[in-house]
Amino acid sequence: MGKKVRPNGVPTVEVVLLGPIGGGKKIKVKAENLKRLKEFLNRDSQLAEWLKVSAVAINGKFITNLEEELKEGDEVLILPPVCGG
Repeated sequence: MGKKVRPNGVPTVEVVLLGPIGGGKKIKVKAENLKRLKEFLNRDSQLAEWLKVSAVAINGKFITNLEEELKEGDEVLILPPVCGG
């Protein structure tokens, strides 16, 4: 059986802002898919700039489809680009 959805039908997910974006800060957000989550996160202008260049992973799996459905308790990582040498 899959994860349960909240009574109102919109799951609550945990967003983790990694590296310079938020240093591992975690926030709880209600969103049914990545598109809605992005719309919510874009309300913060500084975060919106990071979202343009960051990768996204749900429960450890990299995702590029904004229509990806979210489930109650999913962990969404916002991963900034990295440089190395």
